[in-house]
Amino acid sequence: MPCLHIPNIACCGRVQIRYEQMKILRHTDRGFSKSIRVLNRISEPTPEVQSTVREILEDVKKRGDSMLIHYTEKFGGGKLKPARLRVSDKEIAAALSSLSSQVRRAIVAARSNVLKFAKQSLRKSWSTQNAQGATVGERFDPFERVGIYVPGGTAPLVSSAVMTGTLALAAKVPEIVATTPGDAEGKINPVLLAALSLCGATEIYRLGGAQAIAALAYGTKTIASVRKVFGPGNAYVVEAKRQVFGTVAVDLLPGPSEVLVIADSSAHPEWIAADLLAQSEHGQGSIAILLTDSTQQLEAVRKAVEDQATLRSRTAQIATSLKNAHLILCSTMKQCIQLANEFASEHVSIATRKPESIAEKLTTSGAIFLGGISPVAGGDFLAGPSHVLPTGGAGKSFSGLTADQFQRRTSILRFDETSLRKSLPLVKTFCAVEGLDAHASSFAIRRDHGFF
Repeated sequence: MPCLHIPNIACCGRVQIRYEQMKILRHTDRGFSKSIRVLNRISEPTPEVQSTVREILEDVKKRGDSMLIHYTEKFGGGKLKPARLRVSDKEIAAALSSLSSQVRRAIVAARSNVLKFAKQSLRKSWSTQNAQGATVGERFDPFERVGIYVPGGTAPLVSSAVMTGTLALAAKVPEIVATTPGDAEGKINPVLLAALSLCGATEIYRLGGAQAIAALAYGTKTIASVRKVFGPGNAYVVEAKRQVFGTVAVDLLPGPSEVLVIADSSAHPEWIAADLLAQSEHGQGSIAILLTDSTQQLEAVRKAVEDQATLRSRTAQIATSLKNAHLILCSTMKQCIQLANEFASEHVSIATRKPESIAEKLTTSGAIFLGGISPVAGGDFLAGPSHVLPTGGAGKSFSGLTADQFQRRTSILRFDETSLRKSLPLVKTFCAVEGLDAHASSFAIRRDHGFF
């Protein structure tokens, strides 16, 4: 790898990650309570991102395909024609046929685990009787048409295809529309293309960025609009989802990857360092945090990060991410838990003697990994729960992606003569309080017309 000129990084053939890149905070430091306020954050878009996204959305809404083509070329996705926006059946077939047996086996194994997990979280229709005897219940149907955004960029996120499309498949969504950016020639990584097909995509478009979200939300001549948009993305994609909310439904606003490790003195520092680096290799915006009550553990993790970082291939991305990293020495494990809840990390790894007791006290985490032997990457690729999780502090209000988010709820009500009669005086009371006599009349008219 060529020598990279990054501050605080020594260049020796490979990028050398120095621990000075990471911020080390100790509860004994003066101003510690002020320094850790960074953990209690709210992710907000910059004015520049907001205005850029607003312009793109408006352009696509007004001028459709021509703006999709314009922005795709502008942002490095190749010069396309409307007919080439959609990936052809021939291209998909070629991608599937080129898939090695090893890669196919991995994708199918992950899909199987995710599908099994997803089916457990699907909501089932039900009915019961209320206190007056009326039949009430809920019906759950799959959305008719959904859009799934899969990031491209520096790595083909095949796992994101599995972790989104498979959930739509579990919910039996009839039309699953996938968008993912192509390269400078408009080509999509064939493994990603094959994974999208294997995981249920019925249409695939070579589109990325805010313009892809605009197409899904508003529709164009080439791409019909969807009912709900799913999937992670960069700051522009996340902001586009925020701005189209209301025109379509959105799942959540997942941004750059985050990992937080809670460790005591029993943990393996090499394992912790590996987890911190695994999420850091996603690059800009990724955040890695260690919370520990052990001075020896903090120092051992610092050294392990420094040693392991030089062995990884994506050292430039890691170097960028480690500027956001924090190794924090807490006074007690109770303080570790408090700070973890304030940070609300996408991934939380608990590397302690009794991880279950700590997990019970975590209320804002996207996904929790119990015990140091449970690598976060297992959730990224294979285990079963979707890796599309809340970031930027959103875990305080949002949960991760589940199959039931691909269903819409309808409430069902049915009165008979007895339940209507029992309900009338109660409804009349509400109507009198709120001054809504037409509501009361809609009940009384059934009595006046001799129904009971």
